[in-house]
Amino acid sequence: MENKDIHIAKVIAQEVLKKGGRTFFVGGCVRDEILGIDIKDVDIEVHNIEVEDLVKILESIGDVQKIGSFFGVFNLKGYDIDIAMPRKEKSNGRGHKDFEIFVDPFIGYKEAALRRDFTINSLMKDVLSGEIIDSFNGIEDLNNKIIRHVNDESFCEDPLRVFRGAQFAARFDFEIDEKTKLLSSTMDVSSLAFERVFDELKKALLKSNKPSIFFKSLKDMNQLSYWFKEVEDLIGINQSEIHHPEGDVFTHTMMVLDEAAKLREKAKNKLAFMLAALCHDFGKTVTTELKKGKLTAYGHEVESVTLAKGLLDRLTNKISLKKETLNLIKLHMKPNQMYNNAKKKSMMKLWDDAIHPSDLILLAKADALGRGVKKDYSEIESILNKSLNEYKELMLEPEVVGKDLIELGLKPGVLFSEYIKLGHKLHLSGLSKDEILKHIKADINKKSLV
Repeated sequence: MENKDIHIAKVIAQEVLKKGGRTFFVGGCVRDEILGIDIKDVDIEVHNIEVEDLVKILESIGDVQKIGSFFGVFNLKGYDIDIAMPRKEKSNGRGHKDFEIFVDPFIGYKEAALRRDFTINSLMKDVLSGEIIDSFNGIEDLNNKIIRHVNDESFCEDPLRVFRGAQFAARFDFEIDEKTKLLSSTMDVSSLAFERVFDELKKALLKSNKPSIFFKSLKDMNQLSYWFKEVEDLIGINQSEIHHPEGDVFTHTMMVLDEAAKLREKAKNKLAFMLAALCHDFGKTVTTELKKGKLTAYGHEVESVTLAKGLLDRLTNKISLKKETLNLIKLHMKPNQMYNNAKKKSMMKLWDDAIHPSDLILLAKADALGRGVKKDYSEIESILNKSLNEYKELMLEPEVVGKDLIELGLKPGVLFSEYIKLGHKLHLSGLSKDEILKHIKADINKKSLV
């Protein structure tokens, strides 16, 4: 059954046809339909009628929202559909907004498709007849799993296309054409707004089964250094062959990313989880050293937090996202270190320190599996989850609150918060509330005698 956006596209197309024009599905929705992917974003392009006639048609159908009337782009209230007219773009600067836009409904189908970034996105499908216009062999590239740019000149006008190409390659498990790689390697990405780069990163991390392809593609195009220097620095950082037979830290990180993608749907915060998988070993670039013939990276998780913060500060303003990501990175070593011999008290503290303890277990699993050798993690995972469930049950039991302290004769003040913290600490160690209150009361009496 067609969704309401596709239905309204057909209604618009019927009215456009009456005026002598044609309406096409364009961009990602045509690509995704051919790939058998559910269509989420519907974009249509209206040809061969004047802008004023299109506006009248849209106004007769619903509430028109002009998101870019000067650029010939409209929305209808209540529908998630972009309605555009063919346009030409010419760069007059370095930023993504430094373009002159010319709306021309009569430029022709091939020239309209010329402004698209990649051939797989240049396909046009007539909304009414279903005819596909493939001016740049996009279907062939889809079949051959190739990301290929449409036009040298227009491609270079927006440097974001470097990251879009890498993102599409990761998302669809495609190869980037060698000429497209070469052209991408010449483009200056320094003027891009961080929000746009982060948006492509998010798509690669959240929509791809192999997000490693995003970074490997950027590496091949020599485009890691400006926005992802911390990732580039992992290349060539050797590791212990015993613990990491897969190779250097970059190779390990890419494998962990792909393992994390398999676990992503289980995560409480999917994006923080994937970012932590990316950044978890950044600190090895500054802590790796040869000691007594062995490569070590002691304390790398602490340095990883510092370096990851630098990358995250460069890419996003979202405080909670950064906090949750850095929390996972800081603790990522502990589950695999502690599961077998740690005291219950230490494990309870670990889960208490973690913002999303279940995500921490997933990260530890991805880290353990991303090493180039098959490993059964089920026993370790079972032990960790059992411990986490014990923590959850413990947290259901009542803790010491301010009212309890007042009943012990303590007046609100500085000591209040100290005893609340002490109560929580003792709670984690497994003491009952009565036992904790006895401990606190004894401490209060002791202080009163001093």
